[in-house]
Amino acid sequence: MLSLTSERRTIWHGVPAGPKLLALLAATVVFFWIEAVLPMLACAAGVAALYLAGGFAFARQGARMLAPILPFVAVILAWHWWTGALAQGVVIVARMAALVALANLVTMTTRLQDMLDRVDGALALLRLPARGRRRLAVAVALVIRFTPVLMEKGRALALAWRARSARRPGWRLVLPFALTALDDADRVADALRARSGGL
Repeated sequence: MLSLTSERRTIWHGVPAGPKLLALLAATVVFFWIEAVLPMLACAAGVAALYLAGGFAFARQGARMLAPILPFVAVILAWHWWTGALAQGVVIVARMAALVALANLVTMTTRLQDMLDRVDGALALLRLPARGRRRLAVAVALVIRFTPVLMEKGRALALAWRARSARRPGWRLVLPFALTALDDADRVADALRARSGGL
């Protein structure tokens, strides 16, 4: 649960965590600044090229991790088509897919410990106590790590529902998804207490 690092070695595995996190931050700022369709699609294509640089197998793995956002893509595009603002919907979808893919790329090619160390170093600039920095660094790293994990679990729940019923799951998945998230959080908390004495 604590590691999503891909076993397929790529050129991105050798890049330190700090530059990758800074690049993700910069890309987020730039992508939200872009409002035109073609530049945003070019950025999304650039993100795809980053995956392809790691090999086709790695790119396929990254594409599979984007599957949970497909329902959101469909809803956003349908809504903007209905309201006559399809170009804006394409920009939003391309931005969302590119940023989620970039975040996944960072988690797939960065060890959790490296990410913790970089976040802890950044928080040191705020002159926080060492214990507080460590706890906050763990919290940030876990949010980054858990996001794709929870998305994948939500996708698995949706697939399990569709295998048993022809009706759309909708709100019925909220409770099992929440219980799954709480169960995972409880297991990780126990593991952290056992290994680090509560940080």
